[in-house]
Amino acid sequence: MKSIRRRLLLLLLIFILLPYFLSVFLIYGYTKNSVERQELQNSREQIQRNAEELEQYAEDIVNLPYILYRNPDLLRMFENGFEDSIYFDSMAMEKSIETFYLMRKEIRQLRFYIDKDQESFTVYNAMISTRKRQPRFLEQDVIKQLYQSNAKYVMEPPHPIQNYNNAAIIPESDHTMVMTVHHKIVDVPSNEFLGMMTMDIDLAAYARIVHNLVQENGASVLLIDSHDRIVYANDPEQIGTSVSSNLKKRLTKTSTDTDKDILLSKTLSGPLDQWKLVKIIPSHALFHDARKTAYINIAVGIGVGVLGLLMIGLISYRITRPIQLLSRKVRSIEGGNMDVPFDTGRKDEIGHLETHMKDMMNRINRHIDREYKLEIENRKNEFRALKSQVNPHFLFNALQSIGAVALRSQSPKVYQLLTSLSQMMRYSIQANQWVSLRDEMNYINAYLTLQMERFGPNVHHSIQISEQALDKKLPSMTLQPLVENFFKHCYEEGFYDARLTISGDIQGDDLYLRVENDGPGLTNTKLQALRHHIYASLGSDMYSGNHIGLKNIHDRLVLHYGTEAVFTVDSRDSRGFSVAIRIPAEITLSEE
Repeated sequence: MKSIRRRLLLLLLIFILLPYFLSVFLIYGYTKNSVERQELQNSREQIQRNAEELEQYAEDIVNLPYILYRNPDLLRMFENGFEDSIYFDSMAMEKSIETFYLMRKEIRQLRFYIDKDQESFTVYNAMISTRKRQPRFLEQDVIKQLYQSNAKYVMEPPHPIQNYNNAAIIPESDHTMVMTVHHKIVDVPSNEFLGMMTMDIDLAAYARIVHNLVQENGASVLLIDSHDRIVYANDPEQIGTSVSSNLKKRLTKTSTDTDKDILLSKTLSGPLDQWKLVKIIPSHALFHDARKTAYINIAVGIGVGVLGLLMIGLISYRITRPIQLLSRKVRSIEGGNMDVPFDTGRKDEIGHLETHMKDMMNRINRHIDREYKLEIENRKNEFRALKSQVNPHFLFNALQSIGAVALRSQSPKVYQLLTSLSQMMRYSIQANQWVSLRDEMNYINAYLTLQMERFGPNVHHSIQISEQALDKKLPSMTLQPLVENFFKHCYEEGFYDARLTISGDIQGDDLYLRVENDGPGLTNTKLQALRHHIYASLGSDMYSGNHIGLKNIHDRLVLHYGTEAVFTVDSRDSRGFSVAIRIPAEITLSEE
């Protein structure tokens, strides 16, 4: 038995703690999703802006060498060599080169290669190195790739700055990470190759653009080229390395995984075609505030639960303890102790209840004495009524005597009818017993004999039952009420042309029985009401006393066979009426 204390604990759990913690989880989930959506939206907008700025910056860098085509001195240097031009002015040439170097502060080093002389020289810190002959310059991998292609430029991944010509102007202590752009210089009218210009670009500009994506929430940013090499990262150790296989897999996914770090990427175009700008946001940092709020709410919930337990303890001691004592008294009464003492001195609801229970027990004791005497008298009256009932065997003997008189009076028809009636009476005694289908049909034939005597020999009926089915067992009086309903709703109501058909057969492991007639039918509304009545339980609101025969057959079949019994009624197009029965056929007469 569940005590009130346990029920109070259950109520505390269901109506206080459970809704509270459920609301905490719902609020946490909503806050988490809201923070995630807001952060994702802000991050996407930031990535879009920074991607456009990176593309524009890269466009400016790769287009920077085209300024050479607008400087006659520098262009003649590539066309005629460093000193072969009649217009050569050493001071003007150096001034033009220094001006070009100082155009962008992120240019760390320039290298010019003049194919006519096969010479190159570098510019570092606005200082021009001496020229150096390099006949195998075009055999370098990156230079060769650019020279043999139709591309105008090629970009190398970040690497420490190199001293191309071993010039003394570059200190050995300079290990700046740069990204190199090699640009092909050609004669525009003839497309003749004139030389190469190499620019070493400091990564500071990329860092300034990309670093805008790094916020205080611990996010990391990567700039990845088309060959999956990290061009820039806020972690300097990752610059110049290849992207890990795990990160490659995550970059191919279209959805973010909130259980891990949130990853957003943007594919660039233009000079940075197929490059990717990636932002990785750690989930633990993103949802830190939401988790902190949830932990505070959980702690408050635990405090509420502890206070609730203390309250229940107090209520249990002051209120439920008297109820428990009263419950023990009731259980004592259930055990047969009718003289339990009750405390009528309390002035609260418990005292009022005990006072009423004491009065009730006094009335019960008086009623027990009176009802006991009435029960004894009723038993005597029932015994007298049973003794006065007619013995069925006396009726059988009386019918046989009447039949003998009929034979002596040369009335064999009367004797046949009395014999059929006697068979029916003997069979009806076996109600709710197991009989063979053959015995059931014998009973029905006897019943039909009496009805044909009543309505004439033209009672239309047909019986089609296989020999195999006749040996199967079923509860007695299963088909007889259906045959009786035929005469009640057809012949007694004037439908003398109606025909009764009884069929039965074995199909698989089941016995199929069908009783149908072509007399008056039921409308669809009445048919549905009949079905509801048949399948309704005795205690339901749909149960009524009408059609008791059909319902009795259905309930007896369900009682004996359970869910394996099928009982259906039908009236097609409001014409005729049929009852179909399907029951297991494993019970045979030989198994008795």
